[in-house]
Amino acid sequence: MEKPLIYISRKIPSQLLEPYQTQYQFRMWDEEEVPVPRETLLDEVKKADGLVSMLSDKIDEQLLLAAPQLKVVANLAVGYDNIDVSAAKHRGVVVTNTPDVLTETTADLGFALLMATARRIIEANNYIKKNQWENWGPFLLAGSDIHHKTIGIVGMGRIGEAVARRAKGFGMSILYHNRTRKKDAEKMLDAQYAGFDELLQKADFVVSVVPLTDETRKIFNKNAFEKMKDSAIFINISRGATVDESALVEALKTKQIRAAGLDVFEEEPIDGTHPLMELDNVVCLPHIGSSSVETRTNMIELCLDNVDRVIQRKEPVTPI
Repeated sequence: MEKPLIYISRKIPSQLLEPYQTQYQFRMWDEEEVPVPRETLLDEVKKADGLVSMLSDKIDEQLLLAAPQLKVVANLAVGYDNIDVSAAKHRGVVVTNTPDVLTETTADLGFALLMATARRIIEANNYIKKNQWENWGPFLLAGSDIHHKTIGIVGMGRIGEAVARRAKGFGMSILYHNRTRKKDAEKMLDAQYAGFDELLQKADFVVSVVPLTDETRKIFNKNAFEKMKDSAIFINISRGATVDESALVEALKTKQIRAAGLDVFEEEPIDGTHPLMELDNVVCLPHIGSSSVETRTNMIELCLDNVDRVIQRKEPVTPI
């Protein structure tokens, strides 16, 4: 009897497949940084029982129709806005993601991005690289303090709470906005619930950790930036489409807000010609929130475990 086939849409370390080699056949796209072409993906899933997908892969009705044997899609991310979950459910395909394992790593990155933006770390490094450091001045590359400021976290899920824990260590006052109040988080972190507008008006740092939904799409728009302090710093580690980028560019150019640190963008990847890259008061990263060796390994292992369990007719660890 032929072993079930699992297709992996990006190159991963082959040793991670070793525990499953006796049970499954594996096929894999042979590039780590280049997404699998749509035509190739549609062809590869024709006989696949399981699919390990990336956020860059569109898992829609067309793909599901092309994959009559498909039983499970394991998305290598917490987010899953690349997947038509309703269509998958209709066809009996289980969809899973990778929550929890990347929480602390993403929060590390988010707070590092906040600190780099506030203290102008990238500018300062480039200042030396460009041989511009000739003298010292009392306000040379002066940034913003982080300690004892007010952080406003929009989206108090696992990652939001992890960011709040880090903020607490800096003696920051913590405001948060969420669809539902988190009484446990309020007690544990001394966090205070605030309406969205109130948070925008009071926070020195506004951090977006919301999932992308119809309600959150472009929630950070011209109106939102106008409500922020002119000294405010905006950090986005959620989804690029939660931000109206043209409004953000305008807010940064006109000093409506002081600065921004971004790990995600409306359309990815971006390059050096993107309008945000032309601004000195922006730090841009290539969507590396969960990118540590340990965490990415754990995410892949969780995906493979989910695929294995579904094919073995067991409950997956992290179903959507």
